[in-house]
Amino acid sequence: MRYNRFGRTGLFVSELCLGTMTFGGEEGNMWGHIGRLQLDEAKTLLKGAVDTGINFIDTANVYGNGASEEILGQAITSLGLNRHDLVIATKVFGPMGEGPNARGNSRYHIMQQVRESLKRLGTDHIDLYQIHGWDAVTPIEETVRVLDDLVRQGLVRYVGVSNWPAWAVAKALGISERLNEARFESVQAYYSIAGRDLERELAPMMRSEQVGLMVWSPLAGGFLSGKYTREGEGEGRRAAFDFPPVDKDKGFDIIDAMRTIADARGVSVARIALAWLLHQPVVTSVIIGAKRPDQLTDNIAATEITLTAEELATLDAVSALPPEYPGWMLERQGEYRANQLNQPPR
Repeated sequence: MRYNRFGRTGLFVSELCLGTMTFGGEEGNMWGHIGRLQLDEAKTLLKGAVDTGINFIDTANVYGNGASEEILGQAITSLGLNRHDLVIATKVFGPMGEGPNARGNSRYHIMQQVRESLKRLGTDHIDLYQIHGWDAVTPIEETVRVLDDLVRQGLVRYVGVSNWPAWAVAKALGISERLNEARFESVQAYYSIAGRDLERELAPMMRSEQVGLMVWSPLAGGFLSGKYTREGEGEGRRAAFDFPPVDKDKGFDIIDAMRTIADARGVSVARIALAWLLHQPVVTSVIIGAKRPDQLTDNIAATEITLTAEELATLDAVSALPPEYPGWMLERQGEYRANQLNQPPR
């Protein structure tokens, strides 16, 4: 297990992060489609992750309507894990009640929810507190200020953001710098070999501003697990919860290319999909969510795969994004300047 620097901080996190969205869901709601693991099952997964070197765990207040945080906190205590060996991340934004202020990125909602998350997790601080979604109502400055207050109070150590456009993250970073307040050190975003949209705007911004990337749904909601075929969707989470959206025609071409590589190596297609992400320089940590120990073991084994330059080129070609403005114009206009960096020595 490798450990990567988190953003521009001095914190190091494992290249894989245990996701807990499968903890605590109930039949009849969205979280139930994703997973309904209870304490004993969660303990097994958590112990398996920690035993292999994973020190990074991600949850959110909305997962299981609070049950995921609660089960995670109970599992850490029950297993006797050292809290200070773990980097625990959670999120705030989604609805946690019926009232108009029980959601969003306002000071009102965040101040309330951070204390609720601390209580459910059974801890006195959150290592990474993330804004879970875009709030079209709350000014970015209000959100930045309340997060800085939480850092100064010692309730939160680092802050991050999820599912924001690049311009909004950049604007928040500028506000943080102007006000000398805690800045977003990470972006949690969807990224997979079947969904590379992040490479257009978010990835260049993160490289420029030294912001870490946490990848959610690296297997595209199970689509890249290898269990689906062109002939039929098969069984699994996507049968009831078809998310995130995937161009399935292109997606199956990608799966075919990965299957050839996987078969030659005697490994699963899922391992190749995860290994591809781990080879991307912008990636800090890939969040893996499992329902069974064998799934977790297979996912973790992706860290042992080193793809060849030829394999990476094959996968890049089959999954490449189509040209889109202004990207193709930036590449065309900037080529002669970039070439100046590659002049042969005298």
